[in-house]
Amino acid sequence: MADGARKINWFAITVSVAVVVALVIAAVVVISLNNNGGGDPEAGGTPTASNIESETGAILVGDGANRLDTYIDFMCPICNRFEQEFGPAIDDLVADGEITHGIHPIAILDNRSQGTEFSTRAANAMYCVAVSDAAASVPFMNAMFARQPAEGSPGLSNGQILEIAASVGVDGIDSCVDDGIYADYVTAMTEQTPVQPGAAGIGTPTIAVNGEVISNSTIPAPADLGSLFE
Repeated sequence: MADGARKINWFAITVSVAVVVALVIAAVVVISLNNNGGGDPEAGGTPTASNIESETGAILVGDGANRLDTYIDFMCPICNRFEQEFGPAIDDLVADGEITHGIHPIAILDNRSQGTEFSTRAANAMYCVAVSDAAASVPFMNAMFARQPAEGSPGLSNGQILEIAASVGVDGIDSCVDDGIYADYVTAMTEQTPVQPGAAGIGTPTIAVNGEVISNSTIPAPADLGSLFE
């Protein structure tokens, strides 16, 4: 090499090549994730989908101007009776374009399932279903209530919950259910549940009309449910 000629900095070249390779790999990973819906959710995550209000935990059904929010626990027998009695009327208001129904699966009855935390597992599963297939949210909820376990029992197993999901057309959520992907989120949303007027603490079902929580004793008959929005 002639005097004064620039020496080749092989270290700098090696580092530069490594950086370029890393950027290419990162780009491939990003593209891959985008093509696959963002990849698998991670434990402790927030359910992310156009039909879910991540800040409130509401699973949204319909697009009406008025808003009806219901807070439910899958172990709660009164919630089951509420859905049996009022569910069809709510569905009609949604179908008629009068309301948006925000469903909040929460967990206040984990202590009634012999340590299996059925309420949390069931609420987590509903988020798994809602993320996978928005249209299956209400059918899954109804199917879960149709097979509601008794308070004080271990509740349904994850396998049984997955069978119910499959019965409404949702498969491929095994890891989401088994790993309790949204369990921490369920806990956080449960703590944010509003308290009914005159109540000492959180209860289910809790109903809110256009953002205002009402006492269950003031809910009209199913046939007159629309009067809440007049």
